[in-house]
Amino acid sequence: MLRRKPTRLELKIDDTAEFESVKKELEARKRQREDVDIIGAGASASTSTSTAASRAELINERIGYKPHPEPATLPTLFGSLQF
Repeated sequence: MLRRKPTRLELKIDDTAEFESVKKELEARKRQREDVDIIGAGASASTSTSTAASRAELINERIGYKPHPEPATLPTLFGSLQF
């Protein structure tokens, strides 16, 4: 196995400035999400008419699931069985 010297990393002023700007952007996004969550929680607490069905619909919409129930007829239940 070949041995080599450890790689040297240098931190420059530009790198720290970029890090600080990205950090501020992420914190701003986090604050926005928290504000929206707080506002959303207040609105849902004031309207207690939310049911399990509407909650399920919200979850399905969020994950992109669109259920399409099939009619319960014999061919759909058993397929095309031939004897």
